[in-house]
Amino acid sequence: MLAYSSRQRVASVTLALLRRTLVSMAQNPLDNVADVAIDTGRFKYVLIRVHDKQTDDKKEIVRGSASASYHADVYEAVRGELEKAGRLETECLGGGRIIHEPQKHHIEVFGHSEGYGRADHKRTCEILRQRFKDYDITWKNDGY
Repeated sequence: MLAYSSRQRVASVTLALLRRTLVSMAQNPLDNVADVAIDTGRFKYVLIRVHDKQTDDKKEIVRGSASASYHADVYEAVRGELEKAGRLETECLGGGRIIHEPQKHHIEVFGHSEGYGRADHKRTCEILRQRFKDYDITWKNDGY
């Protein structure tokens, strides 16, 4: 009878660990971070790498705001929100400008950030295309 109880405890502990692991995997905070959050019109944007310090997973996200005077305004708002829990860290990979015309299903990515440098506009467009599948999305390095 003792051997059965011991096996039962081991199975119970194993099951509990498995449940915790699955819950932890399902609650990866990167899954809750939207790939894209942009306004309409013409505005500054930043390309940000988000890193989960526990799992070492990473993803790149695009953020842009028509109300931001500086690229740093966009980045610092996102950074503050994502890093406050302590598990995620962010890095600004650069910035530029976006013209987003929903009525035309068109997005143009261009320019650079004085403070963060030019983002990889090609990568930015790849991320935008995942969100705006039926849009014409273009980029160029010139312009400010």
